[in-house]
Amino acid sequence: MSDAPSLRTPSQRIAWIATIVISTLVFIFLIAPILAIMPLSFSSGSYLTYPLPGLSLRWYEDFISSARWMNSLKNSMIIGVASTLLSMVLGTLAALGLAQWKSRFKPLVLAFVLSPVVVPGVITAVGLYFFFAPIGLTGSYLGLILAHTALATPFVVITVGATLQSFDTNLARAAASLGAAPLEAFRRVILPLILPGVASGALFAFATSFDEVVIVLFMAGPEQRTLPREMFSGIRENISPTITAAAVILTTVSVILLATLEGLRRRNERLKGSG
Repeated sequence: MSDAPSLRTPSQRIAWIATIVISTLVFIFLIAPILAIMPLSFSSGSYLTYPLPGLSLRWYEDFISSARWMNSLKNSMIIGVASTLLSMVLGTLAALGLAQWKSRFKPLVLAFVLSPVVVPGVITAVGLYFFFAPIGLTGSYLGLILAHTALATPFVVITVGATLQSFDTNLARAAASLGAAPLEAFRRVILPLILPGVASGALFAFATSFDEVVIVLFMAGPEQRTLPREMFSGIRENISPTITAAAVILTTVSVILLATLEGLRRRNERLKGSG
């Protein structure tokens, strides 16, 4: 093979080594804050200091036994799951419609659908607040779920749209010619083929909702405080090592979601290879 290490020129080997070194340094730079926080969550001291005075699970126990923290975790799960389900339905329908729509206005509509990803979060939060306030949706679970759905739906549109790029529309036509109703054709033909994209979009949507704090700051009432909102308040008002335990839990959730995404990607590649 022409790209084998033994056949590279000296300049190519130097460039390859430099790429590895730079990539490793960038990775360390990005991961270092997380690695610095994790040991603090096991500290036996009452302050965020190094070296650690000892090891303890007291801050995890405080997190689990605190009604305030557990209520915020419950709110994050309720809002995250509900907004993920809504965004799955809306994002999948939007992606299917855009994939079949042939119009010169399609790029403009796609840009509008994906705008929550591009527009700064503060602007989105202010706009949603002024839109929801007159109709009484601020300070409610429904308002937060709808706001998070608007923020998460573009991720489903992106992943499902990417899956539809390789989808053979003749399969849906064949199902229709054999007498399948549109809903049955979607359930038995289209959905199984685009399921990896739908699942990936759902994971991105849940992660977006679970980690979101700006919209919650504008729209949530005292009963809808989510875990990121509680962490933000704790940092601003009273820095407690319990925040580090919450941060580790958030990080663990993110790692699990990323591992699931990677598993779905590999499964999809294996299915394509076997096909």
